Amino acid sequence: MKRIIALAAASLSIASTEAYAQTDTAVLAGGCFWGMEAVFEHVKGVTDVVSGYAGGSAPDAKYGRVSSETTGHAEAVRISYDPSRISYGQLLQIFFTVAHDPTQVNRQGPDVGPSYRSAIFPQNAGQERAARTFLQKVGASGAYKKPIATKIEKGGFFPAEAEHQDFARRNPMYPYILINDRPKVSALRSRFPSLFKA
Repeated sequence: MKRIIALAAASLSIASTEAYAQTDTAVLAGGCFWGMEAVFEHVKGVTDVVSGYAGGSAPDAKYGRVSSETTGHAEAVRISYDPSRISYGQLLQIFFTVAHDPTQVNRQGPDVGPSYRSAIFPQNAGQERAARTFLQKVGASGAYKKPIATKIEKGGFFPAEAEHQDFARRNPMYPYILINDRPKVSALRSRFPSLFKA
């Protein structure tokens, strides 16, 4: 499966349109933002990861309202990265391979509800083209036994409250982190050793 997804990532040509930028931004939703943040902050070329909320129709987002499933937001991360060191396609490859399960519908592991859905929020037309190409190739590859649940969505990003930022780093022995998120970071280290940073 890793090889097939790698081929999909390699086929993306978005780097040519963004090679001159020193920093670009990706927004991805894949379950609890603690684990997503923990994975991507260990990726070489990523300069910052912010937990937050994306999509939805409400003009702002707070944890209590988002968790009530009344705003339409998803827990997400905003990833700042250097496109000369890591491509958008590689970020999508990590997103699909170790950061979450793209076949789960409106849930991720123990967390259930639309706010835990799998979604890509392209930040420009190039990212949208790249994301659609990636989804098409992964879906056609047969790498997953179940259909891909990941959707491409639009909507702004709202940073989460301070207590949610760097949660896994600040609380490494928290039971939820040990059970659900530490294995994702370990998988990143073993499957993408050249992209892993301590």
